[in-house]
Amino acid sequence: MKFSVYIISDAKEDILGIYHYVSMNDSAGSAEHLLNKIEEKSMSLRKYPHRDHVPPELERIDVYNYREIHFKPYRIIYELIESNVFVHCVLDGRRSLQELLEMRLLKR
Repeated sequence: MKFSVYIISDAKEDILGIYHYVSMNDSAGSAEHLLNKIEEKSMSLRKYPHRDHVPPELERIDVYNYREIHFKPYRIIYELIESNVFVHCVLDGRRSLQELLEMRLLKR
């Protein structure tokens, strides 16, 4: 079964922010390459979106309906609803994410 993948607006803003940061601090070519790899990794969720794990920050507070995949150092947080995958955020895994995940995923 193939799943449909949707990148919601918050995740698009995350990706755009990553693109701008890398473009300004490295090169436009590196930023474009990174953008393509993040998109490729996100679209890989069309197959086997159940394969990944619950983010530990959410598991500690008994929230199990989100999962994550990695494109180091970035974490792609998504939700699976029936045959649809919703990418909610793309975050730098080197940062503390507890508050950001709670704010974005639980307090909408």
